[in-house]
Order: sequence, then C-alpha cells, then structure tokens
Amino acid sequence: MKVEKTRNPVTVAEAVFRVTERVCCTGTERVPLAASYGRILAEPLTATHDVPHFTRSPYDGYAIASADSVGASGNSRISFTVVDHIGAGEISQVTLGAFEAVRLMTGAALPVGADAVVMFEQASEAGRTFTIRKSFAPQENLSLQGEDMRSGERIVPAGSFIHPGTVALLATFGYGEVRVGKRPVVGILSTGTELLEVTAPLEPGRIRNSNGPMIAAQLARMGIPYRMYDTAADQLEECLLTVRQAMTETDCLITTGGVSVGDYDYLPEIYKRLGADVLFNKVAMRPGSVTTVAVAGEKCLFGLSGNPSACFIGFELFVRPALLTMMGADKVYLPRTTAVLGEDFLKANPFTRFIRAVHDRTSVRPAGFNKSNAVSSIARGNSLIVLPGGTRGYAAGDPVDVLLLGVEEGTDEWVL
Repeated sequence: MKVEKTRNPVTVAEAVFRVTERVCCTGTERVPLAASYGRILAEPLTATHDVPHFTRSPYDGYAIASADSVGASGNSRISFTVVDHIGAGEISQVTLGAFEAVRLMTGAALPVGADAVVMFEQASEAGRTFTIRKSFAPQENLSLQGEDMRSGERIVPAGSFIHPGTVALLATFGYGEVRVGKRPVVGILSTGTELLEVTAPLEPGRIRNSNGPMIAAQLARMGIPYRMYDTAADQLEECLLTVRQAMTETDCLITTGGVSVGDYDYLPEIYKRLGADVLFNKVAMRPGSVTTVAVAGEKCLFGLSGNPSACFIGFELFVRPALLTMMGADKVYLPRTTAVLGEDFLKANPFTRFIRAVHDRTSVRPAGFNKSNAVSSIARGNSLIVLPGGTRGYAAGDPVDVLLLGVEEGTDEWVL
C-alpha cells in the first residue's frame, strides 16, 4: 500500500472550524424534565406566566398599609392590631382596616389593603398588637408580581446547555417535557496489533488499550452514548470491515492510532476506499499533529493519535465541539481563562503546544510527564496550558492561556 507522505498542516482554529462546519445535526426529541439535565435545549424557554405570579412577602412579618405608618419614629411609635395569621400557600380573607395588620410568613400572598411588610425584627410585639418606630414606603419589603420574569419573556435561548438552574425554570413554568437535541451515538475503535485487552497480562512489545476506555469516559462525561468495537489489528481489510459496520450503526466514529505515515497506518487508505472527504490530516499542534478528520456521506470519522495524551487532547479540541454542534449547542468550545505559570517550561514551541496541567485559581503548572505518550499527566490534570507556536519557552510567573476541562458548559467563541 502506498501512503501519501506529504501533509500540509492547518492551524488548530482552522481545523476546529472545518469540523464544526461539516457536521450534521442529529435532530430533536422530547424528554421528561427529570431526564433533561445535561441536554441541549432545542427551542427557547419562554415564561408562561409572571414570576412571581402574585405579590408576596419575602420575609416573615406583618402586612400593613404603608399610609398608616407615616410619622412613626422612636419618640412616636404607631400601634397596629393583628387581625389574621397566614402562612405560605394561604390567602387571607381579610381586607385590612386602618391600623390593622396580617401576620404572615415568607412567601405568603399580600392581603387586600396592604402594600408593605414590617419584618418581625422591625416590630415590638405585645400580644395581638405591635408597634413600629419608622415609616414604611409603598411596596417596601415586597416581592412584586413579575419582578423576576414576565409572561411571554424568552428566558433561555435555544442551544443552551440545560443545567440545574435551567431545570428549575422548566419546573417553574410547568414543563413536564422539553424538546432537546438528540444525542449522537458514537463508535470507538482502537487500532494496533500491539494492543491488549485491559485485563490481559502484559506481553513483550505490547500494551493495554487505554485509549478506548478513556474516550468512552470522555463521552460519558458529556452524556453521549457509544458503541465500543473490538480492537482492530493492523490488517487493512479487517479494519475496513469494522469501520464500514460502525458507520451503519453509529452517527460518527472515533478511531485511535493508524493515522500517521508508517507502514501499518491504514486509516488514510480506508478513508480513500470509503470515498471520504478528508478535512485535514495534519494540525500545527503538539501533541496530536497527525490528528485527521474525514467525512463520509453525513458521518464524521475522527482519526485520533494512538498516543494517549495526543488522543485525549484531540478529543477535547475537535470531537467535543463537533458533538455539541451536532446536538445544536451554541457553546461548543472549552472555556478559557488566563493564569500565572507556576514553574518554568523552557521547551521551544514551533507549533501551538497543549500541556496537561493543574489549574488552581490564578496559577497553573504542568501536571507532570508531558510527552505525547504520557498517561499519568492526563489523570492529574484538570486543564490544558496553551502555548502559541513560535515561542521559545516560558518562565515561572509568565501569564498563559488555559483551557478548562470538565466544566459542564463551554463558551461560544473560539478565542485562541
């Protein structure tokens, strides 16, 4: 088999753009409210009524007519008589008369004739009466109807990640079901004759397959269902059959290994036989420069590096935004921040370098051994340090860009 050795690298930003522009949406479905967390909202969330939908007390206290409090002071206290007592969820049947009050609990509706609330700590109680030493303005200490949201107001746009706060809104407005983007089913295929099953004893020259379970966990963190295919040996026809099968059973396929230019790297030939459009086959980045993405029909084929760290980073940079785009998300990129480098990293960066790192508020440091075949730093890290191409190294104290991992909601802008 002849493999094309010449590859023209694209920037990371261009690679991400090419992927997200070509993926196809998976459609929408309705799910119960209890199953909505972590999904992508497929239609805007609209307020079906005012919130609050009645004027109520935000405190435990006494409902009064503010006009009755005019002139109250420490030297001229005004007395009120309590004529009713209600809790949250109850409605007083009393209409307040002059210098009358209703004792009410937090959340209770304001009675007729009242337009202010005296908090318990603002009153001096004496049996069924109390006195005040200050005047109260109209609407003081009230939670007014519609002050939070108005009926018909669009609260959350389509494409939003449904987090616990969104769930609270859905429940508030009576949405027992919600329309969301369908989750794609993703295939995982690890290639390489050297790979052993996870529970197999080690053999000379062979390693256990860590990439497959790692990608499965990355998908699980996103709530994405997957199908794991048996590890493929370095046999072209066998690998091609598995890829064809996966393409009929999944919405996209992630392969690890086999995308370089070695004698046993068959993925480029497989893409050719499938008639796939290769979006790129080299990225100006370290690690993971051989990351390849192709599209066959409407399905994406993600060819990630066989090196664990490069594979992990390739997923976060390219697969993650593609899957979120497929579900209609409007925030598909890893969230970014800046931090102070906690230790020297003096290695030159001819291409953009992504370093597995530990981010702690304002500082960040490499998570340990950081070659592309490293596994330990993946386990320790919670972020990626991003060092631009063309730089000669960084010293402790230098500001650096950081991509945050494991954050439930990303950003809508590619900022690197």
